[in-house]
Amino acid sequence: MNYHTEIELRFADLDAYGHVNNATYFTFLETARVKLFRESFIDFMKQGLLFVVARAECDFKRPITLDDRLMVHLKLVPKGRTSFLVEYQLDNGSDKLFALAKTVMVALNQETGSPTALPESFLQLLPKD
Repeated sequence: MNYHTEIELRFADLDAYGHVNNATYFTFLETARVKLFRESFIDFMKQGLLFVVARAECDFKRPITLDDRLMVHLKLVPKGRTSFLVEYQLDNGSDKLFALAKTVMVALNQETGSPTALPESFLQLLPKD
C-alpha cells in the first residue's frame, strides 16, 4: 500500500539555524501515518486492533526550511506475523529529497495489550513482495 500527504510547515518547527528541527521529522512521520491509519485502517482499530511504533529511524539527507514544500510518501511492507514496516520518503514533491525513514509497527490487542497476529484482511492490503 502506498500513500502520500502534504505537511504544512510552521515557524515553530524550525531550530535556531532556520531548519526544521531533527526531532520534528518524527512528528511529520506520525502525522502522515495517523492520516493513513484513520483513512484506511479505522475499522481494524474500532475492532480493538492497535498499531504501535516499536522502532523508528531516520536518515537526514538535506535540511527542510520554512519555504520548502513538504510531501511525505508512505509504503507499507509486511515484516512478521504481528508487525509491518512503514517506509517514508520526505521530499518537496519533485527533485529535493529531505529524508528517508522507517518505523516498525506492531499490532496489539487492545484488551490484553499483547502483540497479536495481523488479520488476513489487513495483510491483503500490503504488497506481496
